[in-house]
Amino acid sequence: MRFTDDLGSSHGRRLRRGVLDDGREVFAKSGPASEGFASEAAGLRWLGEAAAVPEVIDVRPDRLVLSWVRQEPPGPPAAERFGRSLARLHRAGAPGFGAPWPGFIAELPMGNSPAADWPAFYAERRVLPFLRTARLGSSDAALVERAVGRLAEVAGPAEPPARIHGDLWSGNVLWSGGDGVLIDPAAHGGHRETDLAMLDLFGLPYLDRVLGAYREEFPPAEGWRERVPVHQLHPLLVHVVLFGGAYRESLMSAVRRVLAL
Repeated sequence: MRFTDDLGSSHGRRLRRGVLDDGREVFAKSGPASEGFASEAAGLRWLGEAAAVPEVIDVRPDRLVLSWVRQEPPGPPAAERFGRSLARLHRAGAPGFGAPWPGFIAELPMGNSPAADWPAFYAERRVLPFLRTARLGSSDAALVERAVGRLAEVAGPAEPPARIHGDLWSGNVLWSGGDGVLIDPAAHGGHRETDLAMLDLFGLPYLDRVLGAYREEFPPAEGWRERVPVHQLHPLLVHVVLFGGAYRESLMSAVRRVLAL
């Protein structure tokens, strides 16, 4: 493989564009040996059974090589197609809440061992582990714990495990071929509203078209918009862990909204 462009770095990993001996363009990320590369590859392959993702060409303890995604500007038709594609991905389902590979979000490990239901999985594998490392003040931490204590009450109607991306902010959706292509997953069996809430957290071009097409294909349960802050607790805690107090107020705003449900 010959590298053609240095694309910088992200979360301690070097990003490069390259060309294989057979002429195929690829994207490569490399860094210190980590289970994260294999985890990402496993998630991409699993999501790729039901959605558009880059092809996994090579994965090693210190490297992941993917097919290059040629990007294009998004538009309403692509957004609507992505909404339907996301609905079909979620409907593809999962054996349970969790995944058979180690979980990662950015460089941070996450537990993926199964739990009996989604509120238990979300509390024990997502929110509480990050709360312990978020360096919040005691009063803030106590409010987060109160919100976690309400998860079973405010999670909405029980649903079977969905096949979800798990970190679906706008930067992890590449527009190509008239659809959205998913990258950098934290894939697992989870609640489909988690992906919808993540799209809402940082925005996405033509999000109203995405959600409209999604609702036509696989309508969310009534009240899902009110539950958005429930699903944003984890990504906001992740941002507090990664980037510090700049995200504290966003987190605590979500906590207050959960407590008010």
